[in-house]
Amino acid sequence: MNKICLGAACAVLGAALPLVASAQSCNVPVLKVLAQKSLGLTVMEKSLADYQKRTGTRVEISYFGENDRRAKSRLDASTKAGSYQVYYVDEANVAEFASAGWIVPLLKYFPKEADYDDFLPGRRAVASYKDVAYFAPLIGGSDFLFYRRDLLEKAGLPVPRTLDELVADIKKLHSPPGVYGWVARGQRGSGMNVWRWAPFMLAQGGQWTDKNNQPAFNSPAAVKATQLYAELFKYGPPGAATYDWSNALEAFRSGKVAFMIESTPFADWMEDSSKSSVADKVGYARPPAPLPSAAYGHGLAISAIGAKDECTRQAAGKFIAFATGKEQEQARLREKVFSDYNRTSTIQSDYFQKNVKPQILAGLKDTTPVSKLTIWPSPQWPDIGDNLGVALEEVFTGTQKDIPRALDEAAQYAQDAMEHPRK
Repeated sequence: MNKICLGAACAVLGAALPLVASAQSCNVPVLKVLAQKSLGLTVMEKSLADYQKRTGTRVEISYFGENDRRAKSRLDASTKAGSYQVYYVDEANVAEFASAGWIVPLLKYFPKEADYDDFLPGRRAVASYKDVAYFAPLIGGSDFLFYRRDLLEKAGLPVPRTLDELVADIKKLHSPPGVYGWVARGQRGSGMNVWRWAPFMLAQGGQWTDKNNQPAFNSPAAVKATQLYAELFKYGPPGAATYDWSNALEAFRSGKVAFMIESTPFADWMEDSSKSSVADKVGYARPPAPLPSAAYGHGLAISAIGAKDECTRQAAGKFIAFATGKEQEQARLREKVFSDYNRTSTIQSDYFQKNVKPQILAGLKDTTPVSKLTIWPSPQWPDIGDNLGVALEEVFTGTQKDIPRALDEAAQYAQDAMEHPRK
């Protein structure tokens, strides 16, 4: 006897009566989704009623802030409560959830016609753990070098293409209090200062782990990267050593900063003339070599605990395909949401090409080839990364002047966390 699943309903191949009974017992009337609010999901909800009518499955979405979303999904999975069939997952916790068996490999349940390979390579990379896809991207991006075109033109400087050139130009254009050469995240956190510091560490030849998979981010190369990152705060606005991403963005779009490396979707913030004093004055390029462009992605995954049977997983996969599909991305563009794109077909579409500013399109073309995951894909990453963020903030603010010692202690903490994971 074989089971088949069509949408939210399943049946057992066999005689007529068992087929009917099985289809009824296998119906999935409700899917519960634990999510984080995004513009993409807001647009998706406008067509959700039609989807529910077509499939016969009601979708209930509970929204939480980023930290609460992570905590609640972790609790739901680890206690085996299974209250949700779909989790909103990101690059920072996909390794944790996948290695613990809390989410299932997605492609078995993701309809082929939904074309998973159409997602941009960088998005697919961060949605995977050990080369297995676990979520479909809803939002994502990588890094741009944001630079003031007008300031470079006035100074007769070309766009810096190497890290050495960038550092030299930061110093040349630094003229406080009118213009600061640089701004970056300094605030502690795996998604704050560590996120921005990691490409510098990798660019200097550092690695998260050695060949034995032991922490190695306290190497001489990592020390050198930390020294440089800390030095650049001398060319930032007062207090920048504890800035988060929003502080950095506001400093840049206020017209007070010449250079910044930040996530690609924030280009829309720069070009919003109602809030930005630098609209149409900003250029976008790949981070200067050898800096990689830090890829990230958030999306939807199937809960192994909440979606216990094959039919529920099929229904969950179908909903995820709908919520992350090509049609949804085109609907976002029509709603003027140009930041929540994830698919090759989206950025190649006529609407995207005609409605996104040429300087952003040029930056995307420049950046895509060097986008990669730059954080450590470890199940213990949130704990390890947050602890490292504390050490880095102490270095950046000057409360810890011994950089090798700070990184040694963070690496030892990471070793302990790997051997004795925090519950």
